[in-house]
Amino acid sequence: MLETLTSFWAEYGDLLITGTRDTLVMTGVSTLFAYLIGLPIGVLLNITQPHGIWPQKWVNRILGWIVNIGRSIPFIILIVMLLEFTKLIVGTKMGVRGAIPPLVISAAPFIARMVETSLAEVDAGVVEAAQSMGATRFQIVWKVYLPEAKPSLILGASISLITILGYTAIAGAIGAGGLGYLAVSYGYQRFTPSVMWATVVFIVVLVQVIQSVFSWLSAKMDKRLR
Repeated sequence: MLETLTSFWAEYGDLLITGTRDTLVMTGVSTLFAYLIGLPIGVLLNITQPHGIWPQKWVNRILGWIVNIGRSIPFIILIVMLLEFTKLIVGTKMGVRGAIPPLVISAAPFIARMVETSLAEVDAGVVEAAQSMGATRFQIVWKVYLPEAKPSLILGASISLITILGYTAIAGAIGAGGLGYLAVSYGYQRFTPSVMWATVVFIVVLVQVIQSVFSWLSAKMDKRLR
């Protein structure tokens, strides 16, 4: 058994390490840019509600429509739809760089809804207290909503990371690289199921590490558990 594993790693170890690295790069960079877009939209969705701190009916509706449309398009279709846009932005339709624009555009609406839901959990009394002390809307968002919702936002970030990690496997299936590419090109096209199962193990480990780390962070920052 040990001899078989050693032989397998000698043959495919470098490929798995490279695939893991590419998957982590796609996941990390895409999540960062998706949050730069999704976090402000999520905040606006929350504060522009009828009972929000800045009620704006049409702003809320338009943002809601944009987010819902973005979440409705299956990722595999979105990749194809954005091929020319992707090439215009990053100079290529393939590889790790080619996967990032569709990953960002697909994840941003999902993150926006996650953020909106997290902020909705903030105690209204805390917000009203800040308003009564003359805090501006920006101050309420920055010093009340985001800090109070931090544990929920962190858990939401773990879900977002894991979702984007899953999307990278789909992107890999059409040439983006990473573990998804290895699973399809070796496990299916080259009839090497051992490589496919190895990629599954690697992805499961990554998911478990992400979930464990972010759950720990959320618990550390939750004032109710102190």
